[in-house]
Amino acid sequence: MFKLIKTEGLARRGEFITPHGVIQTPFFMNVGTAAAIKGGISSPELADLKCQVELCNTYHLHLRPGDDVIYKMGGLHKFMNWHKPILTDSGGFQVFSLAKLRKIKEEGVYFSSHIDGRKIFMGPEESMQIQSHLASTIAMAFDECIENPAPREYVVGSINRTTRWLKRCKAEMERLNALEDTINRHQMLFGINQGGTYDDLRIQHMKDISELDTDGYAVGGLAVGEPTDIMYHILDIVTEHMPVNKPRYLMGVGTPSNIIEGVARGIDMFDCVMPSRNARHATVFTWNGITHMTNSCYALDGKPLDEQCDCPTCRNFSRSYIRHLFKSGEQLAGRLAVQHNLYFYNTLLEKIRESLDSGTFEAFRREYSLRLSQKA
Repeated sequence: MFKLIKTEGLARRGEFITPHGVIQTPFFMNVGTAAAIKGGISSPELADLKCQVELCNTYHLHLRPGDDVIYKMGGLHKFMNWHKPILTDSGGFQVFSLAKLRKIKEEGVYFSSHIDGRKIFMGPEESMQIQSHLASTIAMAFDECIENPAPREYVVGSINRTTRWLKRCKAEMERLNALEDTINRHQMLFGINQGGTYDDLRIQHMKDISELDTDGYAVGGLAVGEPTDIMYHILDIVTEHMPVNKPRYLMGVGTPSNIIEGVARGIDMFDCVMPSRNARHATVFTWNGITHMTNSCYALDGKPLDEQCDCPTCRNFSRSYIRHLFKSGEQLAGRLAVQHNLYFYNTLLEKIRESLDSGTFEAFRREYSLRLSQKA
């Protein structure tokens, strides 16, 4: 299912074969939390922005419209008219983000809906059942995302429980994939590495879950407040122990520079709300760095957002016009900026793949890793 084509240092170029198509790696997943990209980008438009994979949120779709509704509508692919791969998270991050509303036990997590306060229970089996209803291409195992820093004793107990949960997830997915009425009977499962910022716990947990032989592996619990150099350090020690023949996913990361540095450390998959969220607040990514479109210097600027970009926004509109839209509170402003940022991120990964194909990734990294993290 995963073909490693070539490497440059630790960076990997590959192909990930899934029930919904072949994904060229490394790649970035565009985040459609509630089966839609925030900013008004439809699924057909997303394909034109070079998106290979869309990520949707198990917890949010379970609450609205309900995974039973999506199941009756034929699964997420039909529901949102997106026929390429979809990854669904497990709800584990919501266990982390809803800390004040949750209670974690061995059987699973009891928490209250952030919408109406109703009581919800989700464990490994429930997460797999919801994701099976959604019929995503890739389902993430149910885990606990641990805050950084966290007491070592708590982290030890948490990762051991996460390993036990992964075993239950795998067993439940095998059961669900064998049912005649399951929409996607080839749904894939990824395990998630946790361990906070403790080197030995991260390594041991990665070894433990690797033995369970899931379809891919993710590094979770990073980009949740720890310094960037700590995140890179964790990747340095963990990727060494990740299976070579399985795709590697760094969850919730990140900036363009984070992605380049993640690829350099052997990561194949990324996702983040940053391109769409920042765009809706007038911040755009360009090949010369980061720009904020409400700045007065763009009032009479007739150039596109990025002169090196050929996205639909840059082909048709000026910085002056987009600044005007933001200053006027027009919804079109966010839509055009989101369109550009998603295209930029997907093009960034495309260029990374091209540099790996040509053996020039390190040169690309030297040229762009720092530049893309700074103001233009």
